[in-house]
Amino acid sequence: MKIWLIDLESVETRYTSEWKVHVPKILKKTGFMNDVEVEIVEGSDDIPDATTPGAFLNFGGTNIYKSTQIEKIATAFTKGKIKSGDHILFTDAWHPGIINIKYMTELLGIEVITHGLWHAGSYDPADFLGRLVGDKPWVRHAEKSFFECFDHNYFASDFHIDMFLENLLGKDPRDGRMNYMQDVKKIVRTGWPMEYTQDSLAPFKGMKKRNLILFPHRVAPEKQPDIFRDLKETLSSDYDFVVCQDQRLSKVEYHNLLGEAKMVFSANLQETLGISAYEGALLDAFPLMPDRLSYTEMYDDYFKYPSDWTKDWDSYIANKDKLVEKIHWVMNDYKKHEIEISKLSTFLTDEYFSCKHLKYVLQSYNEKTSTS
Repeated sequence: MKIWLIDLESVETRYTSEWKVHVPKILKKTGFMNDVEVEIVEGSDDIPDATTPGAFLNFGGTNIYKSTQIEKIATAFTKGKIKSGDHILFTDAWHPGIINIKYMTELLGIEVITHGLWHAGSYDPADFLGRLVGDKPWVRHAEKSFFECFDHNYFASDFHIDMFLENLLGKDPRDGRMNYMQDVKKIVRTGWPMEYTQDSLAPFKGMKKRNLILFPHRVAPEKQPDIFRDLKETLSSDYDFVVCQDQRLSKVEYHNLLGEAKMVFSANLQETLGISAYEGALLDAFPLMPDRLSYTEMYDDYFKYPSDWTKDWDSYIANKDKLVEKIHWVMNDYKKHEIEISKLSTFLTDEYFSCKHLKYVLQSYNEKTSTS
């Protein structure tokens, strides 16, 4: 079986650079009955070095990357390299190239199976597309078309699935789960392919902790960095506060900070998974999360504070004293939290940061091929 992997452009400080190396390895280690061939389809590396403020990518550059990927995949179709039964997996489902692929498969009669991992879109009101474009017909129709083009759509949390069903497809999440997940596996809840994370962070495990609190998120309105900066002003005599994106850190420097930190803090208004909180937990940093978004399903009450405390700036000011007290509770008795953090990291690894259900879907196709 052959998998054509349409990868994400690499950002050195993000997981996307790790996915380039590790995702092909993970896909090959799926317990398939036959060997699996993975061919990575990369885009152009000749992209201007720029980043859109508040984002990790440049909104022009990402289209250069995606367009050159589709040029390569179209060439593979034209030369007969892509055959019926092949799989095409997009590590980011928000990719206009899926329409090009559907066009070619239908008109050329090459029956490939398509897979897409959804990260965000206009259906999330706190995402860039949700905030800046909203529900304009072009973006909503585009996302619905992407969804229909994919044979299997993957999401890392139930929260994300429910938001997608309700905001984009207009479905009651309960009915949508029944129709899309159980019957046709059009939607699959799977952890992200990050099984490598424990090994890659192992050198930073057991570092000496200091009174350090990290804000590891994008500096964007939906992440509410102003709340963190205000906490820094209030508690600067007690703890060190670092907004990671302010520091222009290398990956190693970032991991060193995670290794030293006692807490990773979030007041996010957008989160469908939360990779940085997981990385923090792996390195024994207490993830302090609001009780909303994907955090609600992923974290028990031990690690959460009430959503109302940071749902907006005014609510934060009204509840600031309670949040400060919660931070002191974590930081002053940090050692007593380590067992709970360890249990959490084990749970998150198994349920949200291993792509076992994606593997199951791929394996089911391979088994059909092997017995036919």
